[in-house]
Amino acid sequence: MTSRLQIIEDVKIFIIAALSGVLLAMSLNMFLIPANVFASGFTGVAQIISELIPLSPGVLLLLLNIPVAVIGWLKVGKKFTFYSFVNVAFTTFFLEIIPVQGFSEDIILNSVFGGVLSGIGAGVVLKWGASSGGMDILVLLAAKKSDRPVGVYFFIMNAVIVMTAGLMFELEKALYTLLTLYVTSRIIDTIHTRHVKLTAMIVTNKADDLQDAFYQKVTRGVTRIPAKGGYTKEDKEVLMIVITRYELYLLQQVVNDVDPLAFTNILQTTGIVGMFRKED
Repeated sequence: MTSRLQIIEDVKIFIIAALSGVLLAMSLNMFLIPANVFASGFTGVAQIISELIPLSPGVLLLLLNIPVAVIGWLKVGKKFTFYSFVNVAFTTFFLEIIPVQGFSEDIILNSVFGGVLSGIGAGVVLKWGASSGGMDILVLLAAKKSDRPVGVYFFIMNAVIVMTAGLMFELEKALYTLLTLYVTSRIIDTIHTRHVKLTAMIVTNKADDLQDAFYQKVTRGVTRIPAKGGYTKEDKEVLMIVITRYELYLLQQVVNDVDPLAFTNILQTTGIVGMFRKED
């Protein structure tokens, strides 16, 4: 039964990754590329390089993600990296078959709707335990290796994209690119979560089993706090674990598998002082 449920779950994530690829490709070929407005992350980088060499953004996006996928497979997690690369592959495929044709001459409409579709595509795949590849995998790797604010990496790459848009075209294009990046980030925040790090407080009477599962699958340290049920008076424990937003779906799956009756409270974490990695 467990194997069957896992297969159903894998098929579901595969379909989500494919649908996300369709949305990301539509945002580019129908809105952003016709308006000369750049997307965020590796997609925007692929657009920039495509303006300089005779390769399509889709092919370049795939090529840029291959070395990142190898690193992610070795350092981040096989399942997360696999479905992230599936998303990239579908994005590349649909970028090649969907014609580049704008629906409007209004650059604001192109910027906003391109950002909305891109945000939905990226946010949905994040919510289901994968990513749109590229920068997400690098940021997750940075989060595993450093306690520095990983939002800095997003800011630096997107700042380079905005400045490049201004240099290659004109300042106005850079401002519209900034608008697209803002809309994309807001949509992702709405669908998934705006916080890079989160704290999960899990009330359970299967603390040992959950802790072992977290060590095996989530690779984060756990703090155990004695607790008592207010209504049942039953002795329980609260497991406190700090995770990245990329690990939220995996944590939910672990809790559902080990203790479906556990009560989980997800809190926003604005900063961390001290050790974050399990190996510390």
